Amino acid sequence: MTKTITIIGSGFSSLAASCYLAQQGNKVTIYEKNESIGGRARQFKKDGFTFDMGPSWYWMPDVFEKFFSDFNKKTDDYYELIKLNPAYRVYFGINDFINIYDNLEAIKTTFESIEKGSGSKLETFINQAKSNYDIAIKDLVYRPGVSPLELITPQTALKLNQFFSNVSTDIRKKFKNERLIQILEFPVLFLGAKPTKTPSFYNFMNYADFGLGTWHPKTGMFDVVRGIEKLATELGVTIETNASIEKIIVENKTATAIIINGKTIKADIILSGADYQHTETLLDETYRSYSEKYWGSRVFAPSSLLFFVGFDKKIENITHHALFFDVDFNQHAADIYDQPKWPEAPLFYANFPSKTDASAAPNGMESGFFLIPLAPGIKDTEELREEYFEKIITRFEELTQQKIKNNIIFKRSFCKNDFVTDYNAYKGNAYGMANTLLQTAFLRPKLKSKKVRNLYFTGQLTVPGPGVPPALISGKLVAELIHQSLRS
Repeated sequence: MTKTITIIGSGFSSLAASCYLAQQGNKVTIYEKNESIGGRARQFKKDGFTFDMGPSWYWMPDVFEKFFSDFNKKTDDYYELIKLNPAYRVYFGINDFINIYDNLEAIKTTFESIEKGSGSKLETFINQAKSNYDIAIKDLVYRPGVSPLELITPQTALKLNQFFSNVSTDIRKKFKNERLIQILEFPVLFLGAKPTKTPSFYNFMNYADFGLGTWHPKTGMFDVVRGIEKLATELGVTIETNASIEKIIVENKTATAIIINGKTIKADIILSGADYQHTETLLDETYRSYSEKYWGSRVFAPSSLLFFVGFDKKIENITHHALFFDVDFNQHAADIYDQPKWPEAPLFYANFPSKTDASAAPNGMESGFFLIPLAPGIKDTEELREEYFEKIITRFEELTQQKIKNNIIFKRSFCKNDFVTDYNAYKGNAYGMANTLLQTAFLRPKLKSKKVRNLYFTGQLTVPGPGVPPALISGKLVAELIHQSLRS
C-alpha cells in the first residue's frame, strides 16, 4: 500500500532516502528550508565564479556506484568524474611540500625518498587499511545501529585490538618522519575527531585516500546533488524549497503531520534529514529522545570558517586541493577539542576548482575556496573572520611565493553563525558528531525515534556518521527501517 512520506531537508542523506522510499512505491515529498537543495552541499555562484559551499572531496567512489546500482544506474548516467593527479599537495614550509599522487606506487616512492624503508611499510599499512575498508565500508556501515551485536563478526573479532588503540599511536609505531605522520593522520579528520581519539580500525580512511584516490565531479560536487535529484524525480519524488518546518505534530505518540509556514501537511511517515538536535526541538519536550544535557556531552566534529574568493588572475604553484600544515598540527587540534578557542596559528585547506574545471571561473581567472577548522560553539564575528583571512592569505602568499591579495575581486565568508542560521546546526558544527569509540554505530543517536512512532532520522548525527558516502548509506539504512515497519 502506498504511504505518504514527508522528508525534512534535502542534503545527501535525505535525497538518498527519498530515492529508496519512492522505489518502494511510496509518495515522497522533500521540504527544504533554503531556496536551493543540497543542504551543506549547496552551490554558490557570483560574477561568473562557481563554488561548492560544503563537501569538496570525492572519496570512496565505490559507495556512490553502489548507491546508483541499487536503481540499476551508474554514476556516469548522471555525472562525469575526473581523477586528480596529484590528488592533493601538503605544504610544510616555503619550497617544502609533498605531492600525493594518484597511485600507491608513486606515493610509496615519495615516502621512500623522505624516510628510508617507509615505502614497504606504507604498502603493508595500506593493505591492512584495505582489509579494514572491506569490512567497514562493504559490510558494517550498512547496519542500522540497532544493536551492539551488529559489530560482532568473525572478521571484527580478529581486529578487536584495533578498537582499543588509536590511529595516531598505530601510525607512529610504523613511521618516524613527522611530515609523513601528519599526511597519514589527515584522512581521519574527515571523521571529525583527533587521530589520538579515533580507533585504529578507522585507518580504512587511508585506503580511501591512497588506494581509491581523489576524484572531482566535472563541474563540482553539486553535480552529485543534481544527479541524485534527477534520479529522485525520475522515481516520482517531489521537492519543495523555501519550506521551513515550524513544528512536528504528534497525536497518540505518533507523528502525523508537519507545519510549514502555518500550513499543516499530513503524512504517514515523517523522516528528518535536518540537524537531529534541531529536529527534536520541533517536538514537544516530552517526545524528545535526547536532552540538551545529552547533546552538550557529545564530541562534535569541528565547525569551519570558509572563504569563497574570486581572483582576477591564475594562481601559480598550487594544486586543486592543498593542505597547509606549516604550523603546529597538535596545537590546532587542541584548540578545537581540548580547550576550544580560535587558534593562534591555524592549519587551513585551499581548493581551486578552476584548476580542473574551466567553468568554475571566467577565462584567465581563478576560484578559490579556503577552510579553517574551528571548535563548534565559539564566538563568531566579522572582525575575527577578517583577522583570520588576513592570517591565512599572508601565509598562502609566503608559501606559494606569489602576491594575490590585490587580485581579489570579491570574497564571501561563511562561519559558525551561518551554519546555525542556514542549517540549524548544533553549535554551528560543520560535519556532525565525531566518530569516536563511544560514538560509533549503536552508540550514535538512533535512526528511529525512541518515543514517537512513524518518526525517523537520517544524516551525519546518526549512523553511520559524518561524510558524503556515509550520508548516502544513512539514507539507505533508514529507508530499509521504514520499509520493514510498513510491512509489519
